[in-house]
Amino acid sequence: MASRPFPFPHALVPPHASPSRHAAPSGLSPARRRAALRTTANGVLGALRPATVLARGAGRLVAALRRRWEHMPPERRGPVLFTTAACLLALWLTPYGPLLGAVALAGTVAWQGRDRSGSASDGGPGEAERARLQTLYEALVPRLALADDPRPRPLYSHDGDWRRAFTDFAFTEDGRLARLRLRYPPHFGDGEPECRARLERLLRARAGRGREYRFVWDEEAGELELTALEPLPCGVPVQHFVTAPGETVLGFTDLHAAPRTVPVVEEGGERRDLPPVVWRTGPRSTEPHLLALGRAGSGTTTLLRSIALQALRHGEVLVVDGGGGAEFSFLAGRDRVVGVETTPGGALSSLEWVVRETERRLLAANRARQTGRDAPEDVCRPLWVLVDRPSVLGHLARSEGQRDPQDLLQVPLRYGRAVRITVALADQFEGAAALTETVRAHTRARIVLGDVTPEQVRAVLGEAPTTTPPPEVPPGRGYARLGSGPVHRLQVPAAPDPYDEEAPESRRLAVLELLPEPAAVPGRRAGF
Repeated sequence: MASRPFPFPHALVPPHASPSRHAAPSGLSPARRRAALRTTANGVLGALRPATVLARGAGRLVAALRRRWEHMPPERRGPVLFTTAACLLALWLTPYGPLLGAVALAGTVAWQGRDRSGSASDGGPGEAERARLQTLYEALVPRLALADDPRPRPLYSHDGDWRRAFTDFAFTEDGRLARLRLRYPPHFGDGEPECRARLERLLRARAGRGREYRFVWDEEAGELELTALEPLPCGVPVQHFVTAPGETVLGFTDLHAAPRTVPVVEEGGERRDLPPVVWRTGPRSTEPHLLALGRAGSGTTTLLRSIALQALRHGEVLVVDGGGGAEFSFLAGRDRVVGVETTPGGALSSLEWVVRETERRLLAANRARQTGRDAPEDVCRPLWVLVDRPSVLGHLARSEGQRDPQDLLQVPLRYGRAVRITVALADQFEGAAALTETVRAHTRARIVLGDVTPEQVRAVLGEAPTTTPPPEVPPGRGYARLGSGPVHRLQVPAAPDPYDEEAPESRRLAVLELLPEPAAVPGRRAGF
């Protein structure tokens, strides 16, 4: 009986056993072959899509953590690391804790790696975002393109692509441009302020009005970075800030511009950590005296009130109110308040006492150094001289035939730093021309408040701001520069006159809480 071989399945037949069945694929048409390859590639990509999503999510999560770590103040990094380590240890000791942690981490990574654009699977910009970037690129072509550019592929041309010019970008959740880094051609005049200003105005208009922007020029790399800034908080009342002796919080600025933060309590009772602009005074200060300029109602008097309330914690304060509006009357008769003068005669007598006090402290400190002893306590006690509207005070003094009180500020401005005497002046732009040369030369800490132009900021601070003006300027909003440092955005703490009934009740109570007790002998001064 002859045995009949069992036929092999087609998938298991060796190639040499059935040549007729394996000759068919070689005869496929090119179209069918491309379709087969495309189907295979799609199947492979579909199989690898979970891994792609996880890899993209891990990259986004690591980048977000890195940015958060770089923007975090140094004093908060240690507690954050300790808290993270404690949470990981507690998770490890919890039953099924590592498994639950791994599942939560995988879910977070997968959520971060999801397709956010709605149209692009690689996490790139969506159709609306690409259209916005292309529109911005076409608007830059007339500014940055050359009519007879010899290069075969210029960076900016009417038929060009924005991908070569824009190296980095980011959008907000509502589709507005949040960050943009662009390259500009070598022929662009990045060293000319006019060329920079024209390009910044164009970018500001195309990126969306109603916001503030910061421009950072990298001349070495030929790149410009635009960043949309959040508005500064304007609801922080004056309070006891966490500072060291000799430090004064002038206001609050951007997080990237300050090396630290201070805890504050806002009007509603919410606690936050905000980056301050700290002014350091004393014998080792390089900016021992301050000058603030602004328009009427811009907040220069509020700034002096805030400085006075902070200075009373560790020293004495003498106020000369040239405006005569009783803006500092709430300080009269308080402990450690030397005096509050509003008349030209009273201002002259007070400033003459300041001159004698400066000379007395200098002599006492010199004798102590010669004998090898520490300086007396009355020499080391800080004395703050706050002068509001010195131009008006000088005009009134000259009309009465008296000398300008600014002439008496020459001695404390030149020699007061060594004996802890600090002078802070505030005036309006209309009276800036009446400021003496001594005041201009020795006030290296400068502040500009109110609705001002970049040219006015440059004239006062010596350098134009790197940010655009705000769409709405609240009181106390402006710019600050300490010495030769950078120009910072500034929002002065709210410190209204507590006797002003139009001011909010919460802010008036915040000022009253900082006032010292009434003095036992009001108006008493050494040497009077």
